[in-house]
Amino acid sequence: MIYKVNAKIIEDTIGEFYRKLADGTVAKQRPDGEEITASMKRAVLTAPGVGVAEWYEKCFCPTPLYHERKTQYDFYFADMTTREAEGYRKIKGEPLWDYMASKAGAAGHA
Repeated sequence: MIYKVNAKIIEDTIGEFYRKLADGTVAKQRPDGEEITASMKRAVLTAPGVGVAEWYEKCFCPTPLYHERKTQYDFYFADMTTREAEGYRKIKGEPLWDYMASKAGAAGHA
């Protein structure tokens, strides 16, 4: 199932999340690390002034993003909501990846 996700960034920890994404730590997590990483590369800031991010993510948990939240997201995002989606769509906003990199103090980011 694909979900549209909306969440508020936890400013104090989002840089740490970027470092774990960029160094491959998250991607190694099974079974969902590669999808978490891909989702964060697709994610955008839709309300930068208040730190709201949105993205689409594929998940097969009975409770949407249960494992992803327990192992990663709940440390870096608050007020997360999910709703079923027909597929991945383009979301207008600034890349979350770049924002996280700036919070991590990353010089070169991709």
